[in-house]
Amino acid sequence: MIEHDAMKPQRTALLIGATGLVGRALLDRLLADETYARVHCPVRRLPQRQHPKLDARLADFNALADWTQSNTEFLGTDDAFCALGTTIKAAGSKKAFETVDHDHVLTLATACRAGGARRFFLISAVGANPDSRNFYSRTKGRIEQAVSRLDFEAVYWVRPSLLLGQRSEHRPGEAWAQRLAPAFSPLLAGPLRPLRPIAASAVADHVMTLARDPA
Repeated sequence: MIEHDAMKPQRTALLIGATGLVGRALLDRLLADETYARVHCPVRRLPQRQHPKLDARLADFNALADWTQSNTEFLGTDDAFCALGTTIKAAGSKKAFETVDHDHVLTLATACRAGGARRFFLISAVGANPDSRNFYSRTKGRIEQAVSRLDFEAVYWVRPSLLLGQRSEHRPGEAWAQRLAPAFSPLLAGPLRPLRPIAASAVADHVMTLARDPA
């Protein structure tokens, strides 16, 4: 006798930011999860890894609105996951940071919703608040707010603090913070607990737990 769950159609996922710290961990989990038959990834450069479920396509982030218009079939998935992000220092300016963490995310989220995506999962940051005086936190809060207005059936965001793990890009300040994390993490208790550094793998695990929830 065939179990009811086995008759459910497999889902498709789209992962934005697949080469970042959380993005790589999410990609591993999406490819291993039997719920998803296909995982689409718009990328700046094609990954070296090969997997029968992985469908990576070069995306022109310098003309992202035009690219989304010509790749609507690629963006039409069930669930969209966004781990795209940078830092002000890495981007070079506040404006460049905003382009990546707000404008690019919103452009892709809008295209995913237009393509039929039902759910959107966003990796945000601790302290995100559209009314914050801090530019970084304000930008993160604004993109949470903007995505929530796109009429997805459900929008989830997670707000990790300092991410622990091996990055493909070199961030000296973050590397030092990661070395110090084991010493100062126990001091962050009670209302300060959300500020504790967290492994990117743990963030990815949490996102997948949310994704498996049928609600």
